[in-house]
Amino acid sequence: MTDLTPEENYSAKPIRIGEVDPHPNKPAGEFISIVVSNDYVNEEYLKIVVDVPDRALIARAGQFFHLLCPTPDGAEVWMRRPMSIYRVDKENKRLEFLYKKEGRGTQGMAMLEPGEEFNIVGPLGVGFWLEESWKSIVVLGRGVGLATLAPLSQLAAEHNVDVTAILSARNPEVVMSRDLFEGLGAEVIEVVDTDGSSDVDNVEQILKGLIKAGKADAFFTCGSNRLLTLMKGLGKSHEIGGQVAMEQNMACGLGACYICMRTFEVNGEKILRRVCREGPCFNIQEAVGW
Repeated sequence: MTDLTPEENYSAKPIRIGEVDPHPNKPAGEFISIVVSNDYVNEEYLKIVVDVPDRALIARAGQFFHLLCPTPDGAEVWMRRPMSIYRVDKENKRLEFLYKKEGRGTQGMAMLEPGEEFNIVGPLGVGFWLEESWKSIVVLGRGVGLATLAPLSQLAAEHNVDVTAILSARNPEVVMSRDLFEGLGAEVIEVVDTDGSSDVDNVEQILKGLIKAGKADAFFTCGSNRLLTLMKGLGKSHEIGGQVAMEQNMACGLGACYICMRTFEVNGEKILRRVCREGPCFNIQEAVGW
């Protein structure tokens, strides 16, 4: 977890590329990034690539940044948008974010052009973690939820952990990140709505097959309540651990406002946790759907 207290300022002003970082040991900061590209990757999703100061590159799989997105009509911006990290490119000192243009924030974000400045805060939150006993994991995501799981697969590859990635989408044309997962050595399984392969019953059979084959030491998911419910149930019955990256509206992103509270069940007791501060990655068996 970040050790930044809610009332603590990151710095007197945002840090720009090439400037001396006044707080080099802090786990998060406010940065002025520079847009490199901002293009559609398929008919639904866009990817924005930004140059960032060095400290922004300490981001871990599952963490997020709070983005100060411009508004489509040029109105004053009141709230940031939380967005999980799709890729950390340390060699070129860049971050990548995958998103879908829906609300005012992402509509404004889609208008950003190469060379423009983009104010970002992060990395924030608790990311994914891997247990030493896990030699093979299964990641199951849908839509932009796969953006959160991509860095996890990178982390697994670095620790010689095998990955099976089940990618869910409406149709084959909008399946996300197959090349990225395959490039990391993952076995990829596509399931889509158009042929019914994304139905819960079919995905359940796929997961049971992976369990039987010894390829499921842990489950990871993001982007769908029904997939969370499925993995949680199978994990409980087969004593398989894992984590879920929760999606939630946020205001401050630092744990001070308590807007992003979600219910969790721990030792039979219902408790509330802040997705931005105690998460966004949680023990899958403690998560409660919505």
